Amino acid sequence: MFRKVYPQTGQFEATDDNRTKSVIVDGEEKTYKVGFTFQEYTSWLGMLPLYSASQPLLGTYLSDYINRPDVRQALNIPTKVQGWSMCSDVVGRNYHLQLEGSLFIYKILQQYNYKILFFSGDTDGAVSTYGSRRWIETLNLPVKEAWRSWNTDGQVSGYLIRYEGMDFATVHGAGHMSPAWKRKEVTSLFTNWVHDLPIN
Repeated sequence: MFRKVYPQTGQFEATDDNRTKSVIVDGEEKTYKVGFTFQEYTSWLGMLPLYSASQPLLGTYLSDYINRPDVRQALNIPTKVQGWSMCSDVVGRNYHLQLEGSLFIYKILQQYNYKILFFSGDTDGAVSTYGSRRWIETLNLPVKEAWRSWNTDGQVSGYLIRYEGMDFATVHGAGHMSPAWKRKEVTSLFTNWVHDLPIN
């Protein structure tokens, strides 16, 4: 919505059997799986009754780029390391849906005085801000600082609410990978939060 979308070249359908590619790195063959499907990225998706098996294959260009020998060398990836794939089949096959989710862990972390910052890009289609706010509210934490905007260079960067033991911030105009979409804003948020400085 807020960034340029680059067309996929050589886009496969998710049903294609030819998703394994290889590259030679220092005389050694490295194989990798090209791209990912929605189900591979969010393993629980296949557990939904309305799930459709017809999916495009995304991220094919990234798989090819990261596995190029010159890119691996520039990233200091040792030759012994396997080829890179966006999503792990091992993780996908062993994913278990848990009804309780991860709500229980926050009370445990608070008992040990861990600082917690939960942030959400407000255009995130995978983990919505609204859904995040709703489950955080179910923790019934006392509010230290009411919902308000936070800024970078005089511009609204998102909204913030501070609870006892947890802070929740939105990142305006960012999707699921907020630090990649709004680097300056998120760096400011993290730096100030880590050092207990005001988040203006």
